[in-house]
Amino acid sequence: MTPGAPYSWRDEAAIRAFVAQAGFGLLCVAAPDKVHVVHLPLVWLDERQIGVHIHRANPIVRHLEGRDALIVVTGPHGYVSPDWYGLPDKVPTWNYLSAELRGPMARLDEAATIAQIDALSDDQEARLAPKPVWTRGKMGPGQFDRLLGGLIGFSMQVEMMQGTAKLGQDKPEAARIGVADALDGGGNGELAALMRATVPEAA
Repeated sequence: MTPGAPYSWRDEAAIRAFVAQAGFGLLCVAAPDKVHVVHLPLVWLDERQIGVHIHRANPIVRHLEGRDALIVVTGPHGYVSPDWYGLPDKVPTWNYLSAELRGPMARLDEAATIAQIDALSDDQEARLAPKPVWTRGKMGPGQFDRLLGGLIGFSMQVEMMQGTAKLGQDKPEAARIGVADALDGGGNGELAALMRATVPEAA
C-alpha cells in the first residue's frame, strides 16, 4: 500500500477528530535493542499534544522519555474483491482509513498523569450517555492511588500528522458505489459509508 496520491490525507482538523473518535492506537519507538510497540488508549490534551498512560512494567517505558515516537491509529478497513467493481482486469486490494502522529515523548508528573486519566475516562464516559458517568470518586479509599502506582503517564508533542484514506478515489463513481454496496452487504457499513462520502451523488 502507498500513502501517496490520491490517497494522501492531510486535513489536520479531520485527522485530529478521527484520532479523538478512535481513542485507541499503537505507540511505536525505536530503541537500541529493538522497536518497541504497545496498544493503548489515548486522548488529546490540546491541539498538538496526545496523552497516554502505560503500565510501568512495560519495557517500552524505559525508551520513551525524550525520544521521537510514532502513534498509528487505524479506522475502518476491509478486503475489496475485484468482482465488486463491475470492471475488467482489476485485482484484489484493501481499502482503509489510518493516521500517523509523530513527535517527541515526555514523561508526565503525577498530577498531569491523573489529569490525563481523568480526561480519557471523561471523554469515553460521555459517549455512553444516558448512563450515569463513572468517575474515580466512585472507587473505595486508596484504590485509585494503588492503581496509579502501577502507571506512568506520557505525552507526545505532535510535530507531524498525516493520514491515508484509501477509499477507491481512483475508481469511477459507479465502481466505488458497487464496492460500497458489497461491503455494506457483508457487514462493513463503516467502510462503505466512508467510500460513499467520496461520491457526491451518494452524500
